[in-house]
Amino acid sequence: MTDLKKRKRACRQRGITLIELLVVLSILALISALVVVNVLPERDRAAARKAKIDIGAIENALDQYRLDMFSYPTTEQGLEALVTAPAGDARIDQYRPGGYLRTVPVDPWGRPYQYRFPGEHGPVDIYSYGADGEPDGEGVNADIVNWTEDR
Repeated sequence: MTDLKKRKRACRQRGITLIELLVVLSILALISALVVVNVLPERDRAAARKAKIDIGAIENALDQYRLDMFSYPTTEQGLEALVTAPAGDARIDQYRPGGYLRTVPVDPWGRPYQYRFPGEHGPVDIYSYGADGEPDGEGVNADIVNWTEDR
């Protein structure tokens, strides 16, 4: 008699149904959609914040360079002058050992920051073209610059 009860119990136990599987997959898809919608815009905002911080660090290094060398690096010398002493500079003996930056940073989208001296908007212009790498733009494609108040 016990064997008969075990067989009946085994026959009643089944796997999950197709409807149960579809419900679970639907719930997982809904959760995934919510996460993607909330996380992707934050990634773009974080990249813009990093670019603003990098520009601030470059500005500080440029100010230190100017204090030592009495002028900012030329546009031709570029930001590389903050890492290695520019050749032919009259005040090369005043250049800080080790430079003013370890490396010239690139923007969060992998492109070099743009530098101009003399600047059109201030003593120096430092900027990134944003996610699209093109001048102007809106949203994540907006230029990130050192001459606006919202830095």
